[in-house]
Amino acid sequence: MKKESRGVFVVLDGIDGCGKTFHSKVLRDELQTRGFNTVCTAEPSNDAVGKFIRSILLTEKVPPEVEALLFAADRFEHLRAEILPNLEMGRIVVCDRYLYSSLAYQGAQGVDLDWIKAINNFALKPDIAFYLDVPPDVGLGRIRRKRSVLENHALQMRVREKYLEFTRLGDMIMVDSNRPVEIVKTDLVKLTVKKLQEFM
Repeated sequence: MKKESRGVFVVLDGIDGCGKTFHSKVLRDELQTRGFNTVCTAEPSNDAVGKFIRSILLTEKVPPEVEALLFAADRFEHLRAEILPNLEMGRIVVCDRYLYSSLAYQGAQGVDLDWIKAINNFALKPDIAFYLDVPPDVGLGRIRRKRSVLENHALQMRVREKYLEFTRLGDMIMVDSNRPVEIVKTDLVKLTVKKLQEFM
């Protein structure tokens, strides 16, 4: 799938507890106050595959290759049903998690990154991709709900290393999320607005 619109696709990603869900919604609200037509979405999506993922990955561990295939299927439907239509209407789409999560989480479990990229070859490249960085002990300490089977310290350490590599390659912009919420929010808004000026 290719971008054929004037909309802008923004992704926030990172380990569990990094603040991406909160900051995705805050970023949407801040952009709206500045007059940008903005919507917020997330992966796993609210479609059938996304709901299935949420229902099993909280309690059951499946092979990481199966995880990757499930997330790819959900991503395909998410793009088709929600992301692309909003971009085609010229909106800014802020997405909580995207392809980087598959590369980081399943890659950290030993799945070949080229294979993950191949099964996601339909995936639209984000215009802006932020990595919200926190140490795993901080991220896990923020989680108040029941943890999923993927939310353990050893895995989160390896996942974080994958994300840091993406920033070193220039695929993502790192934002230190281990700071007061207002400071992180201010940085994300400033960086996003500056990037948006390149697309408007």
